[in-house]
Order: sequence, then C-alpha cells, then structure tokens
Amino acid sequence: MAEMTALARVTRVEGLGMVTIRADLDRAGDAIAGASGLPLPGRVGIVAEGDRALGWMSPDELLLMLPHAELADALTDLREALRGEASLVADVSDMRCVFDLTGEDADQVLAKLSPTDLEMFPPGALRRTRLAQVPAAFWRIPGGFRLIAFRSVEVYLRELLETAAAPGTWLDPR
Repeated sequence: MAEMTALARVTRVEGLGMVTIRADLDRAGDAIAGASGLPLPGRVGIVAEGDRALGWMSPDELLLMLPHAELADALTDLREALRGEASLVADVSDMRCVFDLTGEDADQVLAKLSPTDLEMFPPGALRRTRLAQVPAAFWRIPGGFRLIAFRSVEVYLRELLETAAAPGTWLDPR
C-alpha cells in the first residue's frame, strides 16, 4: 500500500518585519504608498511586490510586511511621511507569527478551519477570520496561502494546521 502524504506543508516563515499603520487612509494614502514603496491595497486586499506586502486590515489600518533587515528604515520613512497626520506607526513583528501553507490541497486544509468560500476567494484578497478559534488573516501566495496570527497561539496554530493537513483527510471524496 502506498504511503499517503500530507495535504499541505506547514512552514514557519522567519525574518519578516511587520508594521501596523493606523491613519485616515483617504488623507494619508499617498504618503503611505510613497513611504512603503507599495500601492495602497483596496478594501480587504493585499498588494505584494517581491518580499514586501501591504495588507488592508480595517478602514484605518494597514499591515506592512517586509524583510526584517528593512524594518528600521521603513519605520523611519513611514513616521516621517505621516508627520502632522493623526497616525500610528508601530513595529508589531514580535507579536505575530507567520506560516505558509503550501501544496496542491492547501485549500482543503483552510476549508476545514475557516468559514471562507475558498472557491470564491480571489488572488489579491486578504481575509481576516478565525481558523477554528484562532484570530488570523490569510491570503494567496504562489502554491498556497500565507497566514498570520498572534504569536501567543503559534504552537496551537501549527498543531491545528498540521492536524488539518493530515494524510487522507480530504473534504471531498478521493
């Protein structure tokens, strides 16, 4: 009998810096785009170029993800660009964990944990939801999904994802 493989690979992503940006996006959007080097995403969207991404988290909040080595410069650039605006620019790198869920059946894993209709979930969309009872956000990347959550639930989330990815646990009959 052939050995079954997991539905998806769960990989901890290391080396990312994350910056929460809170501001009136209508007023400060151009300044944020200029300082981050990325266009503003649309509502519930994410834009990614290379190893940088800017995600819409709420009507007045964005999350910038970039290599940790670029974090200090990004914080300086954003704070300078938003000088005079009612805003907040904060390094939240240490309070988040990031996982990539990749493989042919990565959508099967997320479908077990999230109420999101993944067949209708387009590239460039960012979904804030719960994975079982864990607050999280995810979006499509080549070959699967990237997920972020609070670091306090990192071990639980990893185990949750690995259990949902267990071999032979497809949602649809195979």
